Amino acid sequence: MTLSSTVTAFLVIAVLLVGYMAYLFWTDPERGLRETTHRLEKLPYVLADRYTSFAVLGLGMILFGDYPIITVYFLAGAIMGLADGAIYARAGYPHVKHTASGVLSLLAMIVTAVAWATAGGGV
Repeated sequence: MTLSSTVTAFLVIAVLLVGYMAYLFWTDPERGLRETTHRLEKLPYVLADRYTSFAVLGLGMILFGDYPIITVYFLAGAIMGLADGAIYARAGYPHVKHTASGVLSLLAMIVTAVAWATAGGGV
């Protein structure tokens, strides 16, 4: 097994685990909390580390990213912002900040995809 295939294997495992957790939370949030051992009272801290992680990923995109990776980064931001906005809007809560974040991420994704298609390479 090469180093490259080992890295790919780790990525596949990560995608499967995170995908499973996403499935749990989308289909049965209470089960998702139980199986991941998350606690509602610690949610603000969990969100803090998630936002920190995305900021670190963004810094990595600036330093090392190329257009395909940056496009996917902004796609993930669009999914999060638009999904959060929809969740809050359906519940009757303020959602503009979440929805705007999703729209801006979608716009950034489109601009990055155009840069990728026209220039190739990366930042």
